Amino acid sequence: MSGVGLVPALVECACPAPRCVVPGAHPLDPGLLAATTDARMIRWWWTRRPEAPVLLATGGRAPCAVSLPAVAGAQALAVLDARGMRLGPVVATPTRWAILVAPYDLERLGELLHTKDSVPASLRFHGEGGYLPLPPSTTGTGEVRWERAPLAGSARPWLPDVEAVVDALVEASTGMPGGGSRLAY
Repeated sequence: MSGVGLVPALVECACPAPRCVVPGAHPLDPGLLAATTDARMIRWWWTRRPEAPVLLATGGRAPCAVSLPAVAGAQALAVLDARGMRLGPVVATPTRWAILVAPYDLERLGELLHTKDSVPASLRFHGEGGYLPLPPSTTGTGEVRWERAPLAGSARPWLPDVEAVVDALVEASTGMPGGGSRLAY
């Protein structure tokens, strides 16, 4: 993904949280604001930390994402495929799947969520100021892989609009047991 900033991270978390819920899947040092596309800086980081995962700094001109628990992610992709919805890249870890979407800002996301009667609590939004681990990284929950890889040779993959993805996920979850609040399907 050309022009997208990368940030080094560690698999074993060095953050102050003794029970970090996302070890190795968030920026360490330097912070997220140091994201770069400069190959020399990235080589220097990996020289110091060769095991560091690759993190996508989301928002701005970079892709954003909507993520959900892995089992629900597999089911949601099946529902979206059955509806003929065109999706872009999908990143998978053993615990969560993330659907990359076109960039959005918090104001737009807030307006979108305000129109919904309910939104599953297990959905996470990775927008401006956020980050997402990318393959071939390994985080505290395991290996990061492409469930749906970007097309080969594509510097800028096609990305669906966040509204279409959220609408489909919310609609799919409402018919599930418990109204989909946990996306336990």
